[in-house]
Amino acid sequence: MSMADVSVVVLVALFAATLLPRFNLGLAALPAAFLVGLAADRTADEVTAFFPSDFFVLIVGITALFAVAQLNGTLDWLLDGMLRLVGGRVLLVALVPFLIGAVLTAIGTLPAAATAIVAPIALGLAARYGISPLVAAVLGITGIISGLLSPLAVYGTSARRLGDTLKIGLPDSAPVAFFLGGLVAGLVVATGCLLVGVRTGAVPRGRVSPTTDTTDTTKDRTLVPPSDTSGTERAPAVTGTETAGRAVSPAATRALTLTCLAAVVVLSVGFDANIGYLGLTAAVVQQIVLRLEPGEIVSRIPWNVVLLIGGLLTYVGLMQDMGAFTRISDLLRVEGSPLLSLLVICYIAGITSFAASSIAVFATTMPLIPAVVAEGASPVGAVLAVALASILVDINPLGITGGLILGAARPDDRPRLFRHLLTYGAVSVVVGPALACVAFGWW
Repeated sequence: MSMADVSVVVLVALFAATLLPRFNLGLAALPAAFLVGLAADRTADEVTAFFPSDFFVLIVGITALFAVAQLNGTLDWLLDGMLRLVGGRVLLVALVPFLIGAVLTAIGTLPAAATAIVAPIALGLAARYGISPLVAAVLGITGIISGLLSPLAVYGTSARRLGDTLKIGLPDSAPVAFFLGGLVAGLVVATGCLLVGVRTGAVPRGRVSPTTDTTDTTKDRTLVPPSDTSGTERAPAVTGTETAGRAVSPAATRALTLTCLAAVVVLSVGFDANIGYLGLTAAVVQQIVLRLEPGEIVSRIPWNVVLLIGGLLTYVGLMQDMGAFTRISDLLRVEGSPLLSLLVICYIAGITSFAASSIAVFATTMPLIPAVVAEGASPVGAVLAVALASILVDINPLGITGGLILGAARPDDRPRLFRHLLTYGAVSVVVGPALACVAFGWW
């Protein structure tokens, strides 16, 4: 048995061990990576190199940014404003994350950055208005999927560039076809999710009102001053609208927070700046200006989620380096008709994307498409099917998308949401590639 096979067996064992009481998957994944790497003659430094430092910065920066927005009342104010905008109709409230995600990715926001922005909004609405966290998360991510294949988005541009490089024979209309295909897929999933949610009660019917009066909660909010040298928190001396080291008015607080949020979005989308570092910078600026207690911000960062996803992605990176996913793909590859061959490629993309970077999987799977096209498959349909097969499985807790969703959820909701996301992801691996192939393989 090769070390690639051993790594797959260990991964299965790790997931099986989650059935045991008091077993922490994130805590076990890092030593598992170290031991498997040691058996494969990898040094500790080589194993550590697989730790997703970019994910660490991303989730810490964005959760810190939204922690500040929550602490100073701006996030509650925004969520209630969204509710008033749609007249309190819960169905429309549930669609807000979908629309935001679709717009963000369609204009070129990277999927992880869009998820970092959408996840706190989706889970915040879910917590406040009785919507299932899973339904809110699925709607937000399907919105992101809907815009991912636009001519400005990372998948859309990658699909066209790789198609030209591999000489697949894409027509000039391919970018529009890709965008429409992604939009249709997202709308179908969102519609199905809403229908199931309404029938099961996961999405309440009728209208709701804000759970709090945001004017009162922000008006009386006093920002916490620094602690004294003895560690005892001092009572605030001044409240109101005065600044210069004193409490800041609710209007000024909201203005500062909204400006920081807008700056993070504009700089990350328009100038491709790192959204994690931007979030951290904006959080620190607000913490200093609003005199928030740093410990309150740090305590709201979901460190258990960081450990979980960081450990798993470290192990998955080691598996990829040892060729485990390539071996799985080789075992799944069969000869057959163009559609059957395309179906197998879609499953390869879907299974691999479950615990790996979807865009990386898409890029590495694209070289399999020319042979299928040569056998008679549609160039546009083949690319679209493989792209969607790799994207539709993204809603699982083992990647950055799932990590950001879990990080945005309330602590009490995270264990159950983790199980729901894992179940949804497992089902999507079975169903998603087949649907993508059947629905779009002929485009």
